[in-house]
Amino acid sequence: MTVGAAPARGRARPAVLAWPGVLWRFARPHTIIGTTASILGIYVLVADALPGLAVGDGLGNLVCTLLAGWCVNVFIVGINQLEDVEIDRVNKPYLPIAAGDLSLVAARRIVFACAVIPVAMGLTQSWLETTAVLAGLAVGAAYSVPPVRLRNHPLLASLCITGVRSVVVNLGVALHFSLSLGGVWTVPAGVWALTLFVVPFAFAIAILKDVPDAEGDRRFAVRTYVLRLGGRRVLHIALAALALAYLGMAVLGPLLLDGAQPVVLVVTQLAALAVLLVRGAAADPADRGSFTAFYMDVWKLFFLEYLLVPLAFVL
Repeated sequence: MTVGAAPARGRARPAVLAWPGVLWRFARPHTIIGTTASILGIYVLVADALPGLAVGDGLGNLVCTLLAGWCVNVFIVGINQLEDVEIDRVNKPYLPIAAGDLSLVAARRIVFACAVIPVAMGLTQSWLETTAVLAGLAVGAAYSVPPVRLRNHPLLASLCITGVRSVVVNLGVALHFSLSLGGVWTVPAGVWALTLFVVPFAFAIAILKDVPDAEGDRRFAVRTYVLRLGGRRVLHIALAALALAYLGMAVLGPLLLDGAQPVVLVVTQLAALAVLLVRGAAADPADRGSFTAFYMDVWKLFFLEYLLVPLAFVL
């Protein structure tokens, strides 16, 4: 049965009180938390770098940027769920559309609103924020929507996720804050460091996310690195990319980042790497449940980095 305006598979429509939970699942919480952590961390780094600007200044600007970021995030994950209903019924049956808790009509309205709102907000803020918003929306649509549907091309798919998380979010948000709060065109060293860190990290997330989804991707002929190389090799590639990110920050950070506390950088990065390697050694690509737990641990380490790097500068 095709999901439409009516609930799928005979399930009742969610009660009004259930809608917040449905919308939260539709928004993919770990991505929302990741976007929030990124914007907050970048805000702290920019505020710390601008002379005479306290971290508490420009909170209204921060709130608006967070709202725009959340909307772009929901658009990206929402349009993916709209295009992947049948695949999600195999890989992620708990998602609202696949589970019948959210109709296609309602989901389309949410996605449309989440495209319009950040563009309207960007137009009232700055041309730079508008550009970043449009770039995020365009890449998100290209990832999921035919005929482009970069999701079917593993290299391009991983580059999409990496580009949005590293370039659009980090550099775009940092330039927006520096221009709107300080009137200068600058990216603090800490943001450049996070951008370089996120390139291999986001690539690892992009390829790891397909490991638990191998069954549905195989059934619907979605070409991924997992189906080409196997889950174990993908895990090893991802761990190598993540180790490169942490070692790069631990070794080069103290040498290149003026104003950062070197001991904090080295200790925190190596501690996070140790946690990652322990969890990675125990991860089994053949065990969908345990591997999904490991994948979510990688996301938690991603959140943590946007606390650790600003902390090194504030201290």
